[in-house]
Formats: sequence, C-alpha cells, structure tokens
Amino acid sequence: MTAYQFPTSMHKDTYKSSKKRSLFTYIENRLRSHYTSLPGLPGRYIPWVLFLFFLGIVYVGNTHYYEKMVRSIEQLEQDVDTLRVDYTTLQADYAFDCKQSEVAKRVAKIGLCETLYPPLKIRLK
Repeated sequence: MTAYQFPTSMHKDTYKSSKKRSLFTYIENRLRSHYTSLPGLPGRYIPWVLFLFFLGIVYVGNTHYYEKMVRSIEQLEQDVDTLRVDYTTLQADYAFDCKQSEVAKRVAKIGLCETLYPPLKIRLK
C-alpha cells in the first residue's frame, strides 16, 4: 500500500490576510518607507508638506487666472466704451442727414428741388 503524500503547502501553517490592500494603503506605506530616513524632517510630516505644496500651487494658479480675467474684463469694457461712442456718433450723423434741409441740399445736385406749393388732394366723385 502506498501512503498518500500531502502537498508541501498543506504541511505549513500559514496565515493569509483577508484584508485587501488599497491604493491609498500602498501609497502611505511607500511614503512612510521613503521619507523616514530624511534628516531633520520626520517622515510623518511629508504628506502634510506635500498637501500644503499642492494648495500653494492651486492658490497661485487661481490668482493668475483671476488677474487674467480682470485684464480681459477691463479690455472688453474699453472696447464697449469705444463701440458706444461710435454708435452715438453714427446715430447723430444719421439724424442730421435725415433733416429736410440736408435732404434738399443732397438732392439739389441731381436736379430735384423742393416744391413751393402744398400737395394737391385728388378727390373721386
């Protein structure tokens, strides 16, 4: 009779963790192991320093974006003022050109003149 042989992995009592490692656990372990050897700065402060660095970058970027928008708004306000002046000037010129005396001067060049008599009424009987 041959004896049954157990697989080699069955002979050892091993404990398998039921916890799954997440991405954040991996990052935390990597940061902890890399930055604990820095002289003068304990490794536990490195995530906070990186977070503050990130907030600083966001703050500076937001400030640049705000200043860019303010310059753009000021430029657009100047353009609107210029266009408003142009519109008012054109409107005044048009109102001046539509006066009866100005129209009479312009059509006199082609031989038309203003009548001195009022228009006649045509009545049907």
